[in-house]
Amino acid sequence: MGHPPLEFSDCYLDSPDFRERLKCYEQELERTNKFIKDVIKDGNALISAMRNYSSAVQKFSQTLQSFQFDFIGDTLTDDEINIAESFKEFAELLNEVENERMMMVHNASDLLIKPLENFRKEQIGFTKERKKKFEKDGERFYSLLDRHLHLSSKKKESQLQEADLQVDKERHNFFESSLDYVYQIQEVQESKKFNIVEPVLAFLHSLFISNSLTVELTQDFLPYKQQLQLSLQNTRNHFSSTREEMEELKKRMKEAPQTCKLPGQPTIEGYLYTQEKWALGISWVKYYCQYEKETKTFTMTPMDQKPGAKQQGPLDLTLKYCVRRKTESIDKRFCFDIETNERPGTITLQALSEANRRLWMEAMDGKEPIYHSPITKQEEMELNEVGFKFVRKCINIIETKGIKTEGLYRTVGSNIQVQKLLNAFFVFGT
Repeated sequence: MGHPPLEFSDCYLDSPDFRERLKCYEQELERTNKFIKDVIKDGNALISAMRNYSSAVQKFSQTLQSFQFDFIGDTLTDDEINIAESFKEFAELLNEVENERMMMVHNASDLLIKPLENFRKEQIGFTKERKKKFEKDGERFYSLLDRHLHLSSKKKESQLQEADLQVDKERHNFFESSLDYVYQIQEVQESKKFNIVEPVLAFLHSLFISNSLTVELTQDFLPYKQQLQLSLQNTRNHFSSTREEMEELKKRMKEAPQTCKLPGQPTIEGYLYTQEKWALGISWVKYYCQYEKETKTFTMTPMDQKPGAKQQGPLDLTLKYCVRRKTESIDKRFCFDIETNERPGTITLQALSEANRRLWMEAMDGKEPIYHSPITKQEEMELNEVGFKFVRKCINIIETKGIKTEGLYRTVGSNIQVQKLLNAFFVFGT
């Protein structure tokens, strides 16, 4: 079964889909680690327990046959097919000589145990260290980000700037940890194809040559051995070239993470906080949001970064308009309002930074809020002939049509009717 590709560009967004794909690679790494431990344990049992040699070979062959390589993508090359089928071939060969009396060569441990142990401790162990650093940096960044977004905009500008710098620093550290972790886990995923198979191949070759195998059995094994060695060499060569490309892509991602966008991705995506009003007050809930400009589809996925938390399904909305929230109208920074076809009223969103808010508003064709300035010129405040004409028309309308309107004779009733007229005007203008 092939894993979905793990891209460096996903590190910057840290989306739920990226975490799920990363979890698949981590599970595969644990499975590989367990498999290597089993091979090492069974290999040592084969070397030390000559009396139970036959049963040890059978167990070892079963262990090999039970393992299946998982590759990236849907199709496999001929070399990858050869590598994927290698352990099955080894197990069948072991079954043929199960009843033969064999003696292990003295260098069997050097051929099999040490390379696998080194690979497990150095490569897989180092990958686990990268994982711990990635999780630690991520927890520290999101914790700091939550505290940062709860800062009041009324604090001193110097305090806000210092807080912004601290968030940017932690975001950069977490981004680098994510890149290093993805790079390391991909390197292990690729290198295990030859680092696991080659020691087993060398061990088997020494095992069969050093014991009383028939010439016919040895000759039958040699063609496949040569074919597999060629596949391994081709895979190693491909790994070397792929590694250089990965390093170059990683370098480009460090320089400009937001420019490396793959085809088919949304116009913009990332984390936003949504203002939700309850009976007891207001709360801010974190969502992973995606916006597709062509269809004006705005997708909100509730997100809880705590381990083991149950994630809810996404909500698709159709955007009507977007406007930046006035700074003095809310005690939060980086806010903007949107209105959708599916929900009544406006939805207030909080971006992660001022630059992040600009990106969201540009993608949504957002507008700036309208500020109504008071009349300052004296001549504009005086009632001229046009004004008197307007007042006469209003009185005439009230005498002819408004006399039957309930409550119009009271000041409060008049205010209500004027407010309805203004609301109808602005709704029509929008």
